[in-house]
Amino acid sequence: GVGCIMFEMATGRPMFPGATVKEELHLIFRLVGTPTEETWPGISSNEEFRSYLFPQYRPQALINHVPRLDTEGIDMLTALLLYDNRSRVSAEASPRYPYFTSLGNNIHNLADTASVFSLKELQLQKDPGHRSSVFQPL
Repeated sequence: GVGCIMFEMATGRPMFPGATVKEELHLIFRLVGTPTEETWPGISSNEEFRSYLFPQYRPQALINHVPRLDTEGIDMLTALLLYDNRSRVSAEASPRYPYFTSLGNNIHNLADTASVFSLKELQLQKDPGHRSSVFQPL
C-alpha cells in the first residue's frame, strides 16, 4: 500500500488502476513480476493464485514508470513493493532510507502533528520533473 501511495505521489496517477481483482493482479504482475517461491514463499501452494493461471511476467524497470524519482527513490519504491512482507522495508525503517536524505536531519525530529513545511530547510518550488538526491543545507 505505501509503495502504491509513493508511486501515485511521484506520478500523479494510480499505480494499478484495475477494475477487477484479476485485472488488478495482472497489472501488478506485469510491473513487478509474477510472484514465485523466491519472491513470495508459499505462493505456489495458494489454490486461488494457482487457479488464475497467470503468465510468468518478469519485473520491469521502475525508472521507466517513475522518471521523477532518483536512484534512492527507485530503491525505496522497490523495497516497498516486495511481495514477501518479511523482506519489505518496514514503516519504522523507511524514514532512514537514503531517499529522505535531501530533507535533512530535522525531518526525523518533527512532531507527528507538524507539517514538513514548518522546517526552514523545505520550501515549495515548481517541480523540475526530477528529484535531486543531494541535500543542500540552508
